[in-house]
Amino acid sequence: MVAAAGLWDALTDLVLPASCAGCRADRTPLRAGACAACAADLQALRAGPVRPTPAPPGLPDCVALGPYAGVLRESLLSYKERGRHGLARPLGRLLAEVVATAVGPDRPVLLVPVPSTARAARARHGDHLGRLTRHAARRLRGAGWRVRVARPVRALPRPDSAELTSAQRARAAGAAFRLRSPSVRAVAAGRRVVVLDDIVTTGATLAAVTTLLAAAGVRVDAAAVLAATRKRDRR
Repeated sequence: MVAAAGLWDALTDLVLPASCAGCRADRTPLRAGACAACAADLQALRAGPVRPTPAPPGLPDCVALGPYAGVLRESLLSYKERGRHGLARPLGRLLAEVVATAVGPDRPVLLVPVPSTARAARARHGDHLGRLTRHAARRLRGAGWRVRVARPVRALPRPDSAELTSAQRARAAGAAFRLRSPSVRAVAAGRRVVVLDDIVTTGATLAAVTTLLAAAGVRVDAAAVLAATRKRDRR
C-alpha cells in the first residue's frame, strides 16, 4: 500500500487567492487548494470495492476512493469544471492509493486512463484524466512500484452522457472508443492492467474500454476511480 501520511503536506503551504476546493469557503492558508478540514476529510477516505447495479457486461472489478459526495465531489468539480488544475497533483496521489488497493501487493502495473474526447479536453483546457494519471504514476514510482502508462485507446465524439439512461449510456460507450495502438499487448505483458477514470456511474465507459482491450488480447485486472456516484436511471 502507498503510504497516505503527508499526502496533503507534499506541497508547500501557500496562501492562495482562491476559495477552498472542497467547501468553497474563503479560508487561509490553503494546502494544495483545500482548507485543513476538507484536506482531513479527503485523507480519511479509504478505497474499497464498488459495483453498479446492474453491472454492464465486461466491467472489471472496480475500486473507488469514496462516494461522489461531499468534499470529494466538490474537489472533483473544482478540478474539472472550475479550472482548479493545481488539484491534479493531490487528486492524482489519491488515485494512486486507489490503484494500490485495486492491485494488491506490489508488482509491475500498466495504467490505462480512459481517454477524453477532443471537445471535453477543450472545455477543460487539457486532458484532465491524463494529468491525474501522471501524478498517480509518479506517486507509485516514488513508493517503489514499477509503473508504465499507456494510451492505446482514443475517444470518438459522443453525446453528453449526463442525461442518458443506463441503456443509452451503454450504447454510446460501446461506439465511443477505438484502439489506436495494436502493440499494447506487448506493453501489457507481465503487468497488472488497471483502467483509470475519475468517476464511475453505470460502469458503461469502463466496460467499453475493457472490452476493447480484451479484443486486443489485453486482460484488464481492475478499474480504479476516485468516486462512485449513485446511479439515477432516467426512464
